[in-house]
This record gives sequence, C-alpha cells and structure tokens, in this order.
Amino acid sequence: MANARYYRAEFCLGAHRIDQLPESQAEVAFVGRSNAGKSSAMNLITNQRKLARTSKTPGRTQQINCFAIGQQQFLVDLPGYGYAKVPPAQAAHWRRTLGLYVAERESLKCVAIVMDIRHPLRQGDWEMIQHCLDADMALHCILTKSDKVNRGQAQRTLNQCAKQLEEQGVEATLQTFSASKGDGLDDAHEMLDMYL
Repeated sequence: MANARYYRAEFCLGAHRIDQLPESQAEVAFVGRSNAGKSSAMNLITNQRKLARTSKTPGRTQQINCFAIGQQQFLVDLPGYGYAKVPPAQAAHWRRTLGLYVAERESLKCVAIVMDIRHPLRQGDWEMIQHCLDADMALHCILTKSDKVNRGQAQRTLNQCAKQLEEQGVEATLQTFSASKGDGLDDAHEMLDMYL
C-alpha cells in the first residue's frame, strides 16, 4: 500500500561530509550507479516531480541530500558511482565517504541500491553491497526501468539477481520498479514502512 507520509518529504540539506549531516533517528539511503534512475525513483516514491534532480547527464548528485519525512526521519539521496567523467580525486572522495557513511551512520537503517534492470549487479553495485555486508546493514535492491523490458524478462532478471546475491551469501529484498509506469511504488513504500 502507498503511504502518503512520504509525499510530504522536504529537502533539508546537502552535505559533502558525514559530519555535516543532521541529527537523525532513522533514515533509508538510496544509492546507485549514475543514470540508474535513482532520482526518478525517489521522485515517484515522494510523488514530487522535482524533489531529487533528474538529468540526462550522469553524476549530477554531488552531495548527500537529506529529505525530511518526519521528526528526525530522512530519505537520503547519495551520489551515484561508476561515472567516468568525474575527476578521479572526487570519485575517490565519494567512494570513501559512502563507505564511511554506511559503516558509521548509526541512524541508517537500510540501503536501497538502485540498478537499471538491463544492467544489474555491476562492479560498483558489488562494492556498495560489500560496504553493506561489512556494516551488517539491511539491503534492498530496486531494479528500475522495468518498463524497458517485457514482464517475463523483468521477472527472470529479478530471479537471476536474487540467485547471484544468495550465491554470494548476501541477504537482500528485491523488487522491480518503473518510474514512468508507477510499477513497484507500493513495494518501495512497504520497504520504507519497515525501517521508518
């Protein structure tokens, strides 16, 4: 079931370092490869077309953006990874920062890894999954752009990803998602309800 409380999400702040983040009791972070559809997914989840900035140019999210959805509860939009045109020093900074954030942020309850259903579980995704494993962090995989493949293919990809994760000893929940069709919204809200 969709939960209207997420529709009241408001931008709180953008941080370049962990120590700039707001006080928080609970948060769920969204992360993914650049251009995986993370911003579009967050905009559908919050029913706000411009909450998270979408762009045809990968790598637009260059800070940790916090969106308040209640008393000290946040949805967090993390910078994308795997985009070649970001300067190497900046890419290294964000890799370190993302690792620290997952390892040290006590209020972080779950990481939602957003992946294009046509290109799931790339190297950057596995690196992020490893950060979550190291921190014993709950993990949810959102396979976006499911409207770009037929229903049977979407289900097969979902099953393949579940099998690959299981083979690596990774516990995670998975779902398909289409920002343009609205498919998967209830599943995403259900996941958020578990942690927030």
